[in-house]
Amino acid sequence: MRLRRIGLAAMAGIAILALQTPAVLAAELLAKADPASVGFAPDRLARIGARLQADSQAGVIPGAVVLVARQGKIAYFESFGLQDPQTKAPMTRDSIFRIYSMTKPIVTAAAMMQVEEGRYHISDPVAKFIPSFAKVQVGVEKPAAEAGGKPTLELVPPRRAMSIQDLMRHTSGITYGFFGVGAVKALYGDVLKGDVDNAEFAERIAALPLAYQPGTVWDYSHSTDILGRVIEVVDKKSLGNALNDRLLKPLGMKDTAFYVTDKAKHARVAEPFANDRSLGGGVEFFDPRQPGKFEGGGGGLTGTAMDYARFLQMLLDGGTQNGRRYLSPRILAYMTADHMGTGVVPGPYFLPGPGYGFGLGFGVRLAAGVSADPGSVGDYYWGGAGGTYFWVDPKEKMFAVFMMQSPKQRLTYRALMRDMVYAALVK
Repeated sequence: MRLRRIGLAAMAGIAILALQTPAVLAAELLAKADPASVGFAPDRLARIGARLQADSQAGVIPGAVVLVARQGKIAYFESFGLQDPQTKAPMTRDSIFRIYSMTKPIVTAAAMMQVEEGRYHISDPVAKFIPSFAKVQVGVEKPAAEAGGKPTLELVPPRRAMSIQDLMRHTSGITYGFFGVGAVKALYGDVLKGDVDNAEFAERIAALPLAYQPGTVWDYSHSTDILGRVIEVVDKKSLGNALNDRLLKPLGMKDTAFYVTDKAKHARVAEPFANDRSLGGGVEFFDPRQPGKFEGGGGGLTGTAMDYARFLQMLLDGGTQNGRRYLSPRILAYMTADHMGTGVVPGPYFLPGPGYGFGLGFGVRLAAGVSADPGSVGDYYWGGAGGTYFWVDPKEKMFAVFMMQSPKQRLTYRALMRDMVYAALVK
């Protein structure tokens, strides 16, 4: 009888564990800690809040959320100012932000999960999954033959096929049409016109010339959007469903999605100032409450600071969380190594910046100095055009997430966060 009771008790324990949702399990991670216990000076961390609160009150930014974690514990997690400057709703720690290009690391991680499953190798041509890319050409702008004339665009074949690795590291030759100049860039301006799905979007991109030969130039681009379409083809489901199944649901990222379809969450969407809704090049903030067909792997997700923290903690922990393995630690080390080397030329808008190279989905720090921002060799980061930003510092076992909706101020506050967080790290 005693053995039977022990067996029943064990079974009950297993049943309780099985009933725990990913969100409950994830909540066990990243518990709040005394900042000093993880090496931060509390008074120095408090400077962050004082600055952000003052800037919100002065009308410099609407508001912000900051989360700093080290050694698996949250040292700082606060919200400041207004979530919506029009309604005066206060910012909260669970406010939902358009994270724009912070979508890219999540999508690249999902793609690398497919690589680990043997579904493809990153040297495989994109055309293997999207056949129309087999016909893509490279646009070469020729100067005008005579004074006052217009340059001409000559189409030439690629010297090699565009690869999955090219999509992951922005060396595909694909570009963005909303910044920079040139005949090819001008052709990309209308690729998102209308309500297109990912399949049709990929066909539109494949019909345009490339700005560079594949594998030669780092140029920020729609590459990760096309990578998202590859994920769809391989998993035979929409990108949103693929991300949900692979990462978002199991990690407990319950508020991260391409659209905020739950009306109960609409009031939590953070908004910019009315005069700060432009991302440049005629691109305006989208309304995530209005769902569409397009699920942009390069910039379409919305989510909270805590959701993104769960993703980053998984990366910092070598690809595992709550006993579940997402990526091998060696694959993660490969992703966060520099993939440019000497063969790739930084383009005219090299966003990783001085002192950084680029890996698979992340800017990767190559030198302790050079960059204007403090950090450690091997740290990796990225940000979103709407004002969001993160970085992971494996050497310090630390990461930070900064959420804001202010395109005009994004660069200022990325630098500010780096300075103030490292200034507070004293042990």
